[in-house]
Amino acid sequence: MVESLLELSAIGKRFGATRALEGVALEVRRGEVHALIGENGAGKSTLVNVISGSIAPDSGTMRFAGVDYRPASPQDARRRGIAHIHQELSLCPHLSVAENVLLGVAPGRGGWLDRPAWNRRAAEILAAFAHPGIEPERRLGQLPIAARQVVEISRALAQNASLILMDEPTSSLPRGDVERLFASIRRLRDSGTSVIYISHFLEEVREIADRFTVLRDGASVKDGALADVTDAEIISAMVGRSVASLFPRRAAAAAAEPLLEVRNLAAPPAVVDASFELRSGEVLGIAGLVGSGRTDMVRAVSGLAPARKGELSIAGAPAVPARDAGIRALMARGIGYLSEDRAGEGLASKLSVADNITLSNPGACSHGGWLDLEAQSRQTRSSIELLKIKARGPRAPVATLSGGNQQKVAIARLLHQGARIVLLDEPTRGVDVASKAQIYGAIAEMAASGRGVLLVSSYLPELFGMCDRLAVMSRGRLSPARPISDWSPESVLEAAVGSA
Repeated sequence: MVESLLELSAIGKRFGATRALEGVALEVRRGEVHALIGENGAGKSTLVNVISGSIAPDSGTMRFAGVDYRPASPQDARRRGIAHIHQELSLCPHLSVAENVLLGVAPGRGGWLDRPAWNRRAAEILAAFAHPGIEPERRLGQLPIAARQVVEISRALAQNASLILMDEPTSSLPRGDVERLFASIRRLRDSGTSVIYISHFLEEVREIADRFTVLRDGASVKDGALADVTDAEIISAMVGRSVASLFPRRAAAAAAEPLLEVRNLAAPPAVVDASFELRSGEVLGIAGLVGSGRTDMVRAVSGLAPARKGELSIAGAPAVPARDAGIRALMARGIGYLSEDRAGEGLASKLSVADNITLSNPGACSHGGWLDLEAQSRQTRSSIELLKIKARGPRAPVATLSGGNQQKVAIARLLHQGARIVLLDEPTRGVDVASKAQIYGAIAEMAASGRGVLLVSSYLPELFGMCDRLAVMSRGRLSPARPISDWSPESVLEAAVGSA
């Protein structure tokens, strides 16, 4: 029989009136990858924070490596052999890559920092990923999000932990880095290290994990070997009901005049040439590999990134040079943008749900230059009800919400803004199954109301399930948009890698 490394029994945790965990049981064996599955808000992150010493449980018992375990702090947990990779990156952008990787475990000599030794050790750890552009001496703040995620993972590997907690570690990684990460995890598993792995992608869980535990509403409701259950059984345990279809039924978009026309857009070095039309009532999908220029294109269209050439025309108005279209003017003309970086750009995490939802259109709830708090709360409650946002109320800090509910707040801001042209960059990244279904419903309603929706996504089932037409970005060039029925997953991949 395989020896247990971590055993949790009847773990409970409350935050005021909110029950985060209740009676959770979990067993992780030595040398296994154990998937922790559940909707956003189910208690997954709270549970791993309990295990890592960031939060003290109110009740229950824990045993680690055969002895009673109740860490006094994250540092205490790390000393005992537990490393935690958080969902939101916890790095120091002003430090070098090597300094981030070896923070707290850096080699020294006689009390002095040994930078050459730092760089050599960091290079050894980073070699497993073979990621271009990540050099030990380079300042972390100069790296893109995907590269920073690799550094975060490498920092955990540097601690030589016997248990690594990974909370959505691949949410910002391209497939090549995911495969390298999985290879590293398998090497760790084969050497006897255990991993608790949180992910919303069931296909990813099946690829890397051995056993699983499902959390729902703060309780553990199902566990076992992944080989013994179907995806439908796991999803049913996650949401407490059968999920027949993730995507809403949509009537084909009727022919309509373009709401947005983009011609020969260039924003070097990432965007070489992009032209498309976005029509009223349609969802236009943009596929492509990470680094293909998709996000840079959308940011240039929204006015957030400078364009060198190209033209934009909105609702049939005369075209204007893209380089002269400022973000304020574009917002005033009906363009709304949802960033892929929810934590860094998508939300003001220190503000309330109400402040975030009304941030782009404060005039809707103000009079004579003064904010009408009652009107703001009323409008926010309407958005909370519409998008089924789980929050204590309009004044709840948005930082206290789960990732899926934070994303719904960001989408609610676009609706409150009154945007007619909605640019969504990875709107369901890091979002659980039930929240995805609700976001898809909101996207469908946007299109049904006559808005034009541009949907950038790395997830092909999402594009095929939601879009009327699809274009593919490859090496900075956007293909012509074609009806979704003209595409297959294979043809999208061929276009994305430039072999079509």
